[in-house]
Amino acid sequence: MAGKFDLKKSPSGKFMFNLKSGNGQIVLTSQLYETRAAAEKGIASVRKNAPDDKRYERKTTTKGEPYFVLKSGNSQIIGKSEAYSGAAAMENGIASVKKNGPDATVVDSTAKPG
Repeated sequence: MAGKFDLKKSPSGKFMFNLKSGNGQIVLTSQLYETRAAAEKGIASVRKNAPDDKRYERKTTTKGEPYFVLKSGNSQIIGKSEAYSGAAAMENGIASVKKNGPDATVVDSTAKPG
């Protein structure tokens, strides 16, 4: 099963998306966008930047759990992952974004709340 972008509206009325892997796991969550068009540009930016390992910043939470952020060419954060149990799991998450991000279809869930 292929990955997909789930474009949604937040309870505050802003737009955001999750990139889900083929098994339905969320591997990347966007920031909140004011408009649908801005969120769609964010999806386009994930597609463009996902294959480039230099666009991933590997980080650690205050609890010592690894996670990553995906940045655009101008160093803006496009999305971030959840915290992982270890570095190998985080690298698997990055690999999933690299694999699924460029070609994932968009599922429009904006009509549904949250």
